[in-house]
Amino acid sequence: MPLLNKVRTAMTGGPGGDNATRSLTRLRSALTLFFALDGFLFAGWVVRIPAVKQQTGASAGDLGLALLGVSAGAVITMTLTGRLCRRYGSHAVTVVTAVLLSLSVTLPALTRSPLALGLVLLLVGAAYGGINVAMNSAAVDLVAALRRPVMPSFHAAFSLGGMLGAGLGGLLAGSLSPTAHLAGLGLVGLALTALAGPVLLRHPSPVPHEALPSPSAAAPRAAGARRTVLVFGVIALCTAYGEGALADWGALHLSQDLNAHPGVAAAGYSVFALTMTAGRLSGTALLERLGQTRTLVAGGATAAAGMLLGALAPSVWATLLGFAVTGLGLANIFPVAVARAGAVAGPGGVATASTLGYGGMLLGPPSIGFLADWFSLPVALTTVAVLAAGAAAMGYWARNAGATGAR
Repeated sequence: MPLLNKVRTAMTGGPGGDNATRSLTRLRSALTLFFALDGFLFAGWVVRIPAVKQQTGASAGDLGLALLGVSAGAVITMTLTGRLCRRYGSHAVTVVTAVLLSLSVTLPALTRSPLALGLVLLLVGAAYGGINVAMNSAAVDLVAALRRPVMPSFHAAFSLGGMLGAGLGGLLAGSLSPTAHLAGLGLVGLALTALAGPVLLRHPSPVPHEALPSPSAAAPRAAGARRTVLVFGVIALCTAYGEGALADWGALHLSQDLNAHPGVAAAGYSVFALTMTAGRLSGTALLERLGQTRTLVAGGATAAAGMLLGALAPSVWATLLGFAVTGLGLANIFPVAVARAGAVAGPGGVATASTLGYGGMLLGPPSIGFLADWFSLPVALTTVAVLAAGAAAMGYWARNAGATGAR
């Protein structure tokens, strides 16, 4: 019996329902592990950026250009990953890109020049962009099969993985070289991929294709839907910009501008990831209480205030508090923006908003680098607050967009 038929049986409680339910549960667990692994590897790399910057002799501008390699590699891969998922399946692409990310994350510590670092980060960005598109595609399919709004739980797993990766990096920053640390991360990534990968490879994506909207039915409102999806995609971009900026520059701000100990500097992203995880775990209750528009507006305003404190505070502990408030504010904006885009345009809307959002995460770090060279790193980090406030304004302006679909 095909898996899709088993899904239908499970929903109706007929024979075979238990097997289908267990299959979907295993898929959800494996996919959650890949989200957590992605955050863990990403955070493990970013907390060692100060050490890699020092060993390559890069200036802030040089580092910004090198980090642009991550963005370039990811953009190239993101444009191709959708086609690869359609041809080979999102599950297979998720596993392959997880292996590539685990291998490539070990390479930055081996570089000794900004140019070499930039070339290596092209590979890191290609793997990172690929796994994020593939994982989100697989998650969209699974959410549709489960008929439950579990998408925030996957993003919470990413945040939890980032918190663990940054926390571990903080503990190891003073005693372990970047080479040994990143090599260990790669081994962990390969081991977890070997554990969870077979679950994805054994099961196809459980997509209820008959539930997808008809292209002919959607044609009359296609232009309006595209505009709405772009609005929510830009909201996702504005908030993901902040996440990427804090991930790559938060530790450097603490160590360079406030003379924080390496372990305390590495804890900056860990604090941010902790509050973001807590916010996403409580996101469903918050949405039920405030609704989507109020959640967007309140989250953007909170993040803007927190980041102003984090960027301009004169003390380490006030900066850490600002990072924590920023994480709490940004926590649910990305998932809500993606959900609203999906309500308007279905899975295509989810894909567009997600790609724009991850583009913001990848473009934020090099932008901060250029601005830090022109002005200063604290001033550059205030752009996170500006964009968060912009996301709040756009969320209020688009409060009626896709309302019918959302209902």
